[in-house]
Amino acid sequence: MEELYRMKADLVKALAHPTRLRILDLLRNGERCVCEIYPALELEQPNISQHLALLRERGIVAWRKEGISIYYKVKDPRVFDALDLLEGVFARELDETQKLLVELRR
Repeated sequence: MEELYRMKADLVKALAHPTRLRILDLLRNGERCVCEIYPALELEQPNISQHLALLRERGIVAWRKEGISIYYKVKDPRVFDALDLLEGVFARELDETQKLLVELRR
């Protein structure tokens, strides 16, 4: 059972970086060439390559090579369900905070 918790924690850690979340958002609509990912994020290639490598190691993305181009895709689209769920939790928290601020200003 402890191993399952460690695996879950590793997956969450892999998602817990803004750049990796941005990469996943780019892959939401399907496979993308690395040549598209770099300019879209406006970050240095080595930085993005490190994040893609971590996502690969954790089994979140898969890649394939076609000629000199490398393409990435999300292996399991349920990762987007998880991210959407987190966004919903965040939106609810933000809404509650805004309501409290309105109350405090009265």
